[in-house]
Amino acid sequence: MEKADVAIMEVDEMELQESDTRVENQTKRDEERDDKENMSDFPCKSVDSTNESPSKETELKDGPDLLNVKRAVVVLTRLPDYKISALRPPTPPQFYSEDDSLSSSDSDMQWEPEDDSSDAEFSLSNNKKRTGRHATAPHTSRINNNNNNEQAPVIISSVFAHCSNETTKVRPNLPEEEVIVDTVVLARKRTMRWQRGKILDMVTREDGRLKFKVGFDEKGKSLVSGHHIAFDTTPKLEQLYVGARVVVKCQDNMFFYRPGILVELPSRKNRLRFLVFLDCHVAVYVGLPLFHLVCRPLENVVDDIPDCPHKSFMTQYLKDWPYPHLTQYRPGQSLNVEFTGVQQRCEVQLVDSSLMQVLFQDTQHKEWIHRGSMRLEHMARFLEMKAEEQRNDSD
Repeated sequence: MEKADVAIMEVDEMELQESDTRVENQTKRDEERDDKENMSDFPCKSVDSTNESPSKETELKDGPDLLNVKRAVVVLTRLPDYKISALRPPTPPQFYSEDDSLSSSDSDMQWEPEDDSSDAEFSLSNNKKRTGRHATAPHTSRINNNNNNEQAPVIISSVFAHCSNETTKVRPNLPEEEVIVDTVVLARKRTMRWQRGKILDMVTREDGRLKFKVGFDEKGKSLVSGHHIAFDTTPKLEQLYVGARVVVKCQDNMFFYRPGILVELPSRKNRLRFLVFLDCHVAVYVGLPLFHLVCRPLENVVDDIPDCPHKSFMTQYLKDWPYPHLTQYRPGQSLNVEFTGVQQRCEVQLVDSSLMQVLFQDTQHKEWIHRGSMRLEHMARFLEMKAEEQRNDSD
């Protein structure tokens, strides 16, 4: 009996030891799991390497500080419109623009001519602008019309080109084209009417002048000088220059041509067109196929214009080029324009580069007119004052 009891006690002790061992192992596993969970709750932080591992005491001490880390939060608030307007930089003042007109060309830039004005540089890409020569109107009075006070427009000197080949007013040094018998030409039949014909004969006068006998397609013959015949062919670009004597095909009659002077070469400013001042003081934009070069122009092309105010105007225009004087008007503005010898009230309808379309209030007819025309009341006064200053300077 005692042996049996001893055996039972030994078995119980062995089971108890195994049970204690299982409890200790479970406890260690629980502690390891808790340590892993605690480590995963905190971000990793680099520390200086030491031979001793950090104690649990240190971990618990640093734990509260890590729990107090604050996160940054960005809050966006919309400002009122008045504050946004106040924070915006002011818009720089712009030169006169014609964006509200038919023209999509460059606005009038006010330039100051320098020593080499024939090679003016202007870059739209880098927005380099030169200081402008600004000529104000000859008076500052206001015109009272329909109880609306209107200030006289500003008159500026505006450059029309960006490189030398757009400003040249010197005839190119090119060989003269040959004119012989049977050559088809455009010849003068009347002062403001040129027609197509053929050279029938060439006659040399006693004084050495060469005359051309022309037979017109529509009957008639005429004996004319070399500056009264034009080539029937389309001119080449290298032959053209400001001041060239040309004839332009009439819009209302395809058989007639009118004489004039080329006053603008194609540029970005005029949307790549040619501007011609006819001898009747009418300015028109034309394409290359619509005008022809005079064969043997005079040394001074203005001498070919009949004596009239337009002759003086063209003399001054070519002298001022490439800085001709222009008035600044916008659609809707009112002004006085000469018509049939009388200044009449008009309203600006459209602005197209150097031209503007006006509507005469009394007759309701529309007309395109040059913005520097002497028919404009303000421009006429300005030109008179300028001419008087030149006379005083010469005295």
